[in-house]
Amino acid sequence: MTAREVPVTEHDVRDGTDEFGGERRAWWRESVVYQIYVPSFADADGDGMGDLRGITGRLGHVAELGADAVWLTPFYPSPLADGGYDVADHRDVDPRHGTLDDFRALLARARALGLRTIVDIVPNHCSERHRWFREALAAPPGSEARERFVFRDGRGPDGAEPPADWQSKFGGPAWTRVPDGQWYMHIFAAEQPDLNWEHPDVLADFERTLRFWLDLGVDGFRIDVAHGLRKDLVPPLRDTRGGDSASLNAPPSGENHPFWDRDETHEIYRAWRKITDSYAPDRIMVAEAGVSAARLPLYTRPDELHQAFNFFHLRCPWDAAAFRDVIDTSLAGAAAFGSLPTWVLSNHDVVRHRTRHALPLGTDLPAWLMADGREPAPDEEQGGRRARAAALLTLALPGTTYLYQGEELGLPEVADLPAEALRDPMWERTGQRRKGRDGCRVPLPWTRTGPSHGFGPGGSWLPQPAGWGAYSVEAQTGRPGSFLELYRTALRLRRDFVGDESFAWLPSAEGELAFRKGAGLVCRVNISGRTLPLSLPAGARLLLASEDLSEDLADGSAPGGPVVLPADAAVWLDTRG
Repeated sequence: MTAREVPVTEHDVRDGTDEFGGERRAWWRESVVYQIYVPSFADADGDGMGDLRGITGRLGHVAELGADAVWLTPFYPSPLADGGYDVADHRDVDPRHGTLDDFRALLARARALGLRTIVDIVPNHCSERHRWFREALAAPPGSEARERFVFRDGRGPDGAEPPADWQSKFGGPAWTRVPDGQWYMHIFAAEQPDLNWEHPDVLADFERTLRFWLDLGVDGFRIDVAHGLRKDLVPPLRDTRGGDSASLNAPPSGENHPFWDRDETHEIYRAWRKITDSYAPDRIMVAEAGVSAARLPLYTRPDELHQAFNFFHLRCPWDAAAFRDVIDTSLAGAAAFGSLPTWVLSNHDVVRHRTRHALPLGTDLPAWLMADGREPAPDEEQGGRRARAAALLTLALPGTTYLYQGEELGLPEVADLPAEALRDPMWERTGQRRKGRDGCRVPLPWTRTGPSHGFGPGGSWLPQPAGWGAYSVEAQTGRPGSFLELYRTALRLRRDFVGDESFAWLPSAEGELAFRKGAGLVCRVNISGRTLPLSLPAGARLLLASEDLSEDLADGSAPGGPVVLPADAAVWLDTRG
């Protein structure tokens, strides 16, 4: 049995009493949130850049998929030095993406479809074109305007050396010198100066920003670089002595790091929680916090944030023991504070998981990208099978699943983008030694043909590869066994098991994962590399399989003979009797 054998109905919402027709419970605990990377989702005006009107026109796809909410990456005024994460005004819309009226229309359309809306907040830094930073550059050292940022004198007799050895995540020093001789800090690109979260102006301005978007009607915030806000700024600044990782999501090394995951950061989120709790219905906050597994749950204490992204699941290799460890650790850590984990397979910062699972274990992904994805050659069939199985595994776990746009289409990484097309600041900041993240940000294909496969009436800001239309929504809709129909079916079936958050491992073969979610959903995933026998408990019914199984199971009943679970495949069983 495959996804094609279960009909897909229109998007429905749960019965109950809230404004979305949902029952009065914490909607976000077991929701499915669809991430929209704004520049690459849909373009309404034909300039090649995604915009809010384009998103509004395509929200029906997300609703039909079966998601509960959308998360929008930044759409604020920005020079786009880092894909919109260099924000010049936190309370407006970039003209390339539309207007505030366009955003209001998007909210209204989402609400009409039963979708909640989460927006990105970027509090660690702003754009060099933010009015505060322009004021800081025009002001003298020691001025109040500079105190909103991290300006310091350099080391050495003439101050020609950076104030500390802190390194940028995009390569090179995390410091840039200005004409009067001082240096300012930027964990990311030089165009993204870090804000000083000890300054009362910064705290007050972001509280105004939260209320601005909440008053417009957003349902929550995804907090960018949530673990980076507070720094140890007591002079002299401490060196990290080479302890920084080049990975965007890797946990910082060592304890008491001078600018990662400091305890003082949690004071900010306690204040923010009071703000979101003052609004109804429930508004949520989710942290992007690349910290250790032991530290991650601290961000979801009852008086802080509601969720934190689970990058350990995203980085997990295709190995049953590794997945089991990540799942156990994630569930236990969240349970310590009464929350549930999130589950993420891909996002706008990493190589797409279909491609990651198509490569040999341990592949150096930056080197692979630099080789245009040719060395080693990905096993596309293997990657597809594993991506489908990973989807069923992930969607069966208790907690919230965040889907990255295009994963429901089985999109692979575009590794061979030409050098002249690359936009990620990592490319230039590393002296063109790291390609960065553009390969997972190529605009979506909606139709088989057209100048940008339905992305917009013109071209696209990143080139779409040949054959991109075969992955399109149009090409996959109603097609038996397609990625899209698998996801549509899985999200619809998943709704029947929301509410019971219990979890238990079941007996399994070596290299297999088997668990029960709630009272009735059983998921079995074969990661062993060989076929395994599949037995259905008495009264159990096969709901969904990531790959074709025996025809004896085509009607969902118990088989008449031996049935096997293929390698790199997953099934859902309903054991409610």
